[in-house]
Amino acid sequence: MTDWTRTPFTQKFDLRYPIVQGPFGGGISRIALTAAVSEAGGLGSFGAHHLSPQDLDATIGQLQSATDQPFAVNLWVPLPDQPRHLDRTIHDTYSGALQPWFQRVGLEPPAYQDASSPDFGAQVEAVLERRPAVFSFVFGIPRPEVLSECRHRGIRTVGAATHLDEGRALQDAGVDAVVASGYEAGGHRPAFLRPAADSVATGPLTAQLSAALDIPVIAAGGIATGRGIASALMLGAEAVQIGTAFLATDQSGAPDAHKHALRSPRARHTALTTAFSGRLARGIRNDFLDAFESVDVPTYPQQNWLTAPIRAAAARQGEIELLALWSGQGAPLLTDHRDATNLFEHLVAATDHSLRSAPTPTTHHVTGDNS
Repeated sequence: MTDWTRTPFTQKFDLRYPIVQGPFGGGISRIALTAAVSEAGGLGSFGAHHLSPQDLDATIGQLQSATDQPFAVNLWVPLPDQPRHLDRTIHDTYSGALQPWFQRVGLEPPAYQDASSPDFGAQVEAVLERRPAVFSFVFGIPRPEVLSECRHRGIRTVGAATHLDEGRALQDAGVDAVVASGYEAGGHRPAFLRPAADSVATGPLTAQLSAALDIPVIAAGGIATGRGIASALMLGAEAVQIGTAFLATDQSGAPDAHKHALRSPRARHTALTTAFSGRLARGIRNDFLDAFESVDVPTYPQQNWLTAPIRAAAARQGEIELLALWSGQGAPLLTDHRDATNLFEHLVAATDHSLRSAPTPTTHHVTGDNS
């Protein structure tokens, strides 16, 4: 059997193992988790789309102090028509629908206050200045001059695709690797050329991209075990990205109520929803998700800003029915490994076992009269 840990991806990205920790947006990434995965030989990732350029610069500096191994910094590429500020009319129109949910966490709906997104261009400049080993991104492709500057500075780039069209666009742009973000994945669907609802399942998407592209494909979505890693590698992936299993570890920044939900029977029931952010994402069903299942909400980031105080209060109170319980469909497969390093070591051992115990294909010869 060939050494599954040596793939073009691990060699290109200078890793011991082809395992990537999925980046977590919304402030639940933690330096301790990113560093633990990188120190174990994988690619730790930090979701930084919510950070100001100044905070992003400081965070990358802290990551560089925490580990001398490669890690990825992840940003969200803004859509061309994406608003930068909270619209007062949208606030006034939709606040009423959220009033009962504010009351459930003991708050009154706030009066209008402007909210804004960090400047993506300034965020990119912070990444370029700090030169992390990997710059990963979702929801699109940065400008060609950004990717060119990354190459000039020795920064590897990784984009995310939910469809073959997006994978080809990323390769044409010159990225170093593509995440095949399957339908089963938790959190937001990072579609940018096709509707998010058109996302392809992890297996077919991985196989399609691996056959069509000349750059490494990283399978993501529903992978939480060594057997899942082995299956993805057999489909042509050169690495896997694991989110939910690492989200449930002690080092992640998810609220304790969220981590408990990931390990509970209710994790068997997930759904795609726009309720929390205005952008399609997969999470565990709860009261808030179910209430907005058939209700139109403002698009991202308007809904994200409107619901932010509710989600923050729910996190403080451990109110599980109002949290955004992001989860992939692999959550029911989670093990009892709650430490990120122990989980990583378990995944490596389990993958090795799965591949070594896989049956060897045999050729069956049929004899008979061929006349």
